[in-house]
Amino acid sequence: MTTQYLALLTLAIFLVAFLYSSVGHAGASGYIAVMSLAGLAPTTIKPVALTLNIVVATIGTYQFWRAGHFSWRLFWPFAILSIPMAFVGGYVNLPTHAFKILVGIVLLFSAVYFFIRAPQSDAAREPSHAVAIPVGAGLGLLSGLTGTGGGIFLTPLMLFMHWATVKRTAAVSALFILVNSISGLAGNVSSTRNFPTFALALVAAVILGGTAGSYLGSRRFEPSVIKRLLAVVLLIAGCKLIFT
Repeated sequence: MTTQYLALLTLAIFLVAFLYSSVGHAGASGYIAVMSLAGLAPTTIKPVALTLNIVVATIGTYQFWRAGHFSWRLFWPFAILSIPMAFVGGYVNLPTHAFKILVGIVLLFSAVYFFIRAPQSDAAREPSHAVAIPVGAGLGLLSGLTGTGGGIFLTPLMLFMHWATVKRTAAVSALFILVNSISGLAGNVSSTRNFPTFALALVAAVILGGTAGSYLGSRRFEPSVIKRLLAVVLLIAGCKLIFT
C-alpha cells in the first residue's frame, strides 16, 4: 500500500468516524463501505472494521455515559449472549462471494435506516428478557460474521419498538458495539492467525474523528442531514458489493 493511498484512506476513515459517532454509531458499516470502494479484500476488511469499531465505540460509550444516557438494566439482556455469538461469527470466515452479498445487504439496510426517520418518543417500555436475550444473540452472530458490531441493527429496532429514547438507545448501542467488536475480532484472529497491521495507522484518525463526533453528537448535533449523507455512501457501497 503506497503512502498516498494510505493517506487518502486515513482521511476517508476520519470522516466516517466523525459522522457516525455523531449519531451514536462506531462506524463499521461506513469503514466497510470505504474499504469496499477502495477494493480491499474481505479478509482485510473484517478485522480492520472491527478494530476501528472498538476504538470509536470506546469513545462513544464514555461520552454517552458521561452525559447520563446509559442504562445497564437495558443493556445486559442484549449483551449476555451476543458476546459469545459475536466470537463465533468472527471465527467463521465466509467465502468471498457470500461475504460480499451479506455485507452488501447490511449496507443497504443501513442506508434505508438512515433515510427513514425513526419514531421518537419520550415514552419507552423496555423489552422483556425473553425478547432481549435471543435478539441480542442473533445480532451478536450477525455482527461477528459481517464485522459491524451489531449496533446498526439494534439501534433502529430499539427505536421502532419504543424500547428506549433516542439518547439512551445511542448509549446502549455504543457499548453493545464495543463488546461485540472485541469478541468478533478475537474470534477472527483466533481463526486466521493474522492481523492487518496497517489498521494501526488508521487508529489515530478514528480517535480524532470519534472524539469530536461523539462529543458533538451527545450534546449539540441534530443529525438528520448527516444521516442522509451516510445513506448515499452506504447505498453506493452496498450496490458495488452485491452487483460487482
